[in-house]
Amino acid sequence: MPAGSAAPDPPPVSGTPFSDAPPDRAVPPAPRAGAVPGPLARLAALHGVAVSYAPSEDRTVHVPEATVVAVLAALDVDARTPEAVDAALAAHDARTRTAVLPAALVLWRGAQALPDALAALPEGTALRVTTEQGEARTWPAPAPTHRDGPARTAEGDHWAELPLGVHRLAARLPDGREASCHLVVAPARVPAPEGPRHGFLVQLYSLLSTRSWGMGDLGDLAELAAWAGRTLGAGFVQVNPLHAAVPGTPTDPSPYRPSSRRFPDPVHLRIEDVPEFGYVTGSGDRARLDDLLARAAALRAGVLSEGALLDRDAVWALKREALEILYEVPLSPGRRAAYCDFLAEQGAALEDHATWCALVDTYGPDRGRWPGALADRDSADTARERAKLAALVDFHCRAVWYTDCQLAAAQRAAREAGMTVGLVHDLAVGVHPDGSDTWAQAHAYAPGMSVGAPPDAFNARGQDWGLPPWRPDVLAATGYAPYRSLLRNLLRHAGAVRIDHVMGLFRLWWVPAGLPPTDGAYVRYDAEAMLAVLVLEAHRAGAVVVGEDLGTVEPGVRDALAARGVLGTSVLWFERDWAGTGRPLPPDAWREGCVATATTHDLPSTAARLTGDHVALRHRLGLLTRPLAQERAEDAAEVTDWLTYLTRLGLLPEGGGDEEAAIRAVHRFLLSTPARMVGVWLPDAVGDRRPQNLPGTWDQYPNWRLPLADATGRPLTLEELTASPRLHTLLEVIRDVSGTGARTGTKPLVAPPGPLTAPPGERPT
Repeated sequence: MPAGSAAPDPPPVSGTPFSDAPPDRAVPPAPRAGAVPGPLARLAALHGVAVSYAPSEDRTVHVPEATVVAVLAALDVDARTPEAVDAALAAHDARTRTAVLPAALVLWRGAQALPDALAALPEGTALRVTTEQGEARTWPAPAPTHRDGPARTAEGDHWAELPLGVHRLAARLPDGREASCHLVVAPARVPAPEGPRHGFLVQLYSLLSTRSWGMGDLGDLAELAAWAGRTLGAGFVQVNPLHAAVPGTPTDPSPYRPSSRRFPDPVHLRIEDVPEFGYVTGSGDRARLDDLLARAAALRAGVLSEGALLDRDAVWALKREALEILYEVPLSPGRRAAYCDFLAEQGAALEDHATWCALVDTYGPDRGRWPGALADRDSADTARERAKLAALVDFHCRAVWYTDCQLAAAQRAAREAGMTVGLVHDLAVGVHPDGSDTWAQAHAYAPGMSVGAPPDAFNARGQDWGLPPWRPDVLAATGYAPYRSLLRNLLRHAGAVRIDHVMGLFRLWWVPAGLPPTDGAYVRYDAEAMLAVLVLEAHRAGAVVVGEDLGTVEPGVRDALAARGVLGTSVLWFERDWAGTGRPLPPDAWREGCVATATTHDLPSTAARLTGDHVALRHRLGLLTRPLAQERAEDAAEVTDWLTYLTRLGLLPEGGGDEEAAIRAVHRFLLSTPARMVGVWLPDAVGDRRPQNLPGTWDQYPNWRLPLADATGRPLTLEELTASPRLHTLLEVIRDVSGTGARTGTKPLVAPPGPLTAPPGERPT
């Protein structure tokens, strides 16, 4: 285990950032600041840094001048004095006058016009495109008469014939100037989901089987997918991020604050499914494995029968020891060849990640305490240590390969079970500041900055998630290479990917170190390029893309995502006619391009919402900002409003007072919308009332450490879950509705006229 491990700094919030403020709640005031001086504001705008933001239509908040200066410094722009600002503006203007092409351009397949930068090239410019595949193509720039026309110009179909990919475009102007840039050629849209549209959402660690080593693993995921596809006709299973975590004791349990988003975490391995497990022959090693199996069984029993929380550290300690035994088993010729292919395919990125893991094993997770210049990936000290630790580096490469193989097996099991989508993997919004990715790609991250959110109706102090942001200028200059490699690895064994806080493709709230989240600023990214790379990689993988677009979303973002086929996320309780009556949004008014669900991992389960348990929980933890009676009354009124509407639609035939019936009615409603995908939160299927994560808490609540349980709080194994009468009753409803015309193209559900009256037996307001 790592030496010198230290507990991670707790993030201010755990998990996915979320706020969805209804318009009738006033956004709390932010600290007042005057407008930044004009020259600084111009310099900031040139680098995508916003000097103000609008939390509501009638209000503008100015960003503090100190924040603007700090953010620009993270982009290597000196704005500390008026003289420095003037010099930076002059330098930028000089570059602009001589610039021919931007760092990156996007050409959409089927676009009717060329990008402006290409259309502006003078006649006689010679163009050369070197494709990803190594082919070179040359032709002249289009004549002025064709620049506003379709991409298929009179000079030929040069642009339309370019293959999809990220190519290199070079231009030589008639006056002898030369320039080059990255050219992203992307299809117009991502693939659309097909087949059965209902599926499950689950936090994998919480789903233990009788074979798990104390937490859910990839063997359990394969079993769940095979069962759900074959028995329930499900089309997908969405899981939490399986990214590599930051080692330490204790490990940060949040899957949304990983060490690396590029590689999976071997803690998810099913050790017995590693082929080398069956070829451990030494009596001593077999005895050690037997002992590990016994200790794993004790961990599992503690969680399932004795009320223990999930202990990721304890699970990894056992699996790490087992992997060390398996590492000594020689690979068969075929396995060796497959491993070598994997190493060649992953290249330096995997070696860097494994080297970082080896350094953590040797010197601990705090790289500030590493000797010499090991904190610098490119230093001579690191090169020497990499060679010295070669066997340990290879061990970590092997562990990643094992995990990749089991991810492939889980997706294969899903597809063989008839799932048209299969596994939906989750991409966290960022990485831990001391993790593998920031060590290996330090140049791509903004120093001294953290991603967060400005103040809103649910958090007057704003949020700081402790995640360093990518530099937009570095992304563009590298042709979005870090982003591309990240997506490509994540989509290797996925039928879809969920993008956490998808608004981050457009802009992110940067918080300078030492300042409160209220004093952050929005920094804009090239959304067209970010989207083009996403669409390109999803197309190559044949994968659906889902964006988590809950909360504050700037105008135009959802339209831009929808235009490229990216699905949104719609949660029942927030789908109301906010611009009109404020009542529940009719099913036919829901957008088609979304995943419709009743809840998420950051929200109360449906049973907790129906019973009001989530209000009681927040009260016990001191998280309420208003009197308990007021919170209960408002919550009860909201629930009653929805149940009344479901009753009027004829979706609650059992009447009020039945929690299970109400959950079935909620899912009948979701399936009556035109949503392309409908997600069933797996805990909802068995009545679990505990949230997996309670935003705003750290050690007050066991975030990310709870096993899936029934309505009484008793943990359920995967085997018990698949036999649950409550689950099967719900899925019978889902199958019936899906097969009897509740999908797009049938007559929409319309509530009969009449007053909104509460169903009998529901909670009073």
